[in-house]
Amino acid sequence: MTHNVTDFASEVIERSKTTPVLVDFWAEWCAPCRILGPALEKLAGGAEEKWILRKLDIEQFPQIAQQYGVRSIPAVKLFIDGKVVEEFVGVIPEQAIVRWLKKALRAKPNPAVESARELLFQLRFSEAAALLGPIVATELDNTHARVLLAKAHFFTDPDGAAALVNSVEPGDEGYELAESIRLFHSLRSKCAGQNLPGGPARTAYYEAVKAICKGEFNEALARFIEVIKEDRYYDDDGSRRAGIAIFKFLGEDHPITLEWRREFNSSLFR
Repeated sequence: MTHNVTDFASEVIERSKTTPVLVDFWAEWCAPCRILGPALEKLAGGAEEKWILRKLDIEQFPQIAQQYGVRSIPAVKLFIDGKVVEEFVGVIPEQAIVRWLKKALRAKPNPAVESARELLFQLRFSEAAALLGPIVATELDNTHARVLLAKAHFFTDPDGAAALVNSVEPGDEGYELAESIRLFHSLRSKCAGQNLPGGPARTAYYEAVKAICKGEFNEALARFIEVIKEDRYYDDDGSRRAGIAIFKFLGEDHPITLEWRREFNSSLFR
């Protein structure tokens, strides 16, 4: 059902303080608007009030369109707590809208998720898992929380962690972290020294992989750098890929990342 805005202040600004409001800025003469509109209405019909759709005709409300910087239509803006938190312009595929919405609806931070993120930054995995578990159990589409929970569980339940990130795709929030978890999981088969190529770099690489499996990131990075200097492309460039995965797992501003990033990068271009 189409919901045309008649009172922007109450239907969008005030309503968004309790329920996210997606506003479709459109006009009758706009052909792309007639393509995008039905897709938005279809998604809104299945949103179960997690968010609502309102359509604003820029011909009827030019001042509002100008106020929010609408220069091209269709323009879609998500309002939360009376403010625009995310937006896009033009026609995009329905699945792209779904991914955009998932990310956009996380724009209002969940205090528990933010607390868990800080605990994970401090490598306090069990405490973070206790916060994230209930969120993931009740918010099945919360990809961000699911990826963080996978990080919290990786060293106690690596298979379960890998399963949590199995469906995370490019564009999803936490995709790079999910990729690092998937790489760590693939390296576990080599923790026993299996499936490793021969060569002078083999021992250092084996020690680096074992260190990752135990969460000893300083040791892992030191060994991977040693391998890069000895044999840059050992195990299909495995040391470079693993080092980058460590940085993504920890975060670019983590002390371990900051300590090793420059030396790691320098080793790649010797």
